[in-house]
Amino acid sequence: MSKPVILNAAELPQRTQAELASLFTVLDLPDEPTEAAAFLARHGASIRGIALRKTKIDAAFLDALPALEIIASYSAGLDNLDVKSATARGIRIENASRVLAEDVANTAIGLALAITRDLVQADAYVRAGKWPQYGAMPLGRSLSRMKVGIVGLGTIGAAIAKRLQAFGSQIAYYGPNRKSVDLPYYDDVTRLAADSDMLILTCPLTPQTHHLVNAAVLDALGPDGFLVNIARGPVVDETALIAALAENRVAGAALDVFEHEPHVPQALIENPRVVLTPHIGSATEETRTGMADNVVDALASHFGIASPRTAPLHASERAKAGVTPATAVA
Repeated sequence: MSKPVILNAAELPQRTQAELASLFTVLDLPDEPTEAAAFLARHGASIRGIALRKTKIDAAFLDALPALEIIASYSAGLDNLDVKSATARGIRIENASRVLAEDVANTAIGLALAITRDLVQADAYVRAGKWPQYGAMPLGRSLSRMKVGIVGLGTIGAAIAKRLQAFGSQIAYYGPNRKSVDLPYYDDVTRLAADSDMLILTCPLTPQTHHLVNAAVLDALGPDGFLVNIARGPVVDETALIAALAENRVAGAALDVFEHEPHVPQALIENPRVVLTPHIGSATEETRTGMADNVVDALASHFGIASPRTAPLHASERAKAGVTPATAVA
């Protein structure tokens, strides 16, 4: 029996590419847009799965792949994929949220501690020899005694909430829908900001969340409030954030993502009340390996093929799990 044809639209580790090649007939998407369009016109009808990372997939792209059944994304975010068009076509979507949630949550807590305890400046203070000369630094703030608002209580947001509960923080959350959790829910992000000492952003980037954190939200957070963003850069109106920091309308920000990354505004770089990291939320060896393995395993499971980590699924097991071409998972 011939192997299912999948499209590789991702930069993946060598081991992952080798695993995909052993299980599937793999077609690599050309980088150049004109070549990619011609490639899809030639091969699109045979493609049943996609290994995705950063490639933009819109409705026109999907139209070229009438046999497509599943998209397995290396990332948690799906802002490069037209999810509505994909689900309308009955295409199964798998992402890496469950795989990377723990390390991204750890990064969020690390950033929260770094900005409230001024750890980056404290390190520089000691290295510059200022401690013997000037004595103790100004006091920081206690995360354990803060009210923390989580914007987006999905898999990652829930992992952050669990950690904050261990710290003793008071937690509330905002999202499009109330969750089955014993935490205060806000249906308005500005009100959540007004009632919080810190906002941690974990929501996906969608048209609805683009610039969700704007000048009004920052003003509601106030001059003693902190912002932590491990979601996507454009969730924050960066220009509004820069102005709020310059005018002392917020206490500080810790940012792992940026509106036009990898380009970071000089105003953020120069501000000592901002902690900056280069989109490293999931960047551990263990998690990145797990994310790559998840792409292979999701595709293999869908087609009932044994991957290096899973046993083959029989037809009855696939049906029980809902793994059919008509299944759509958001």
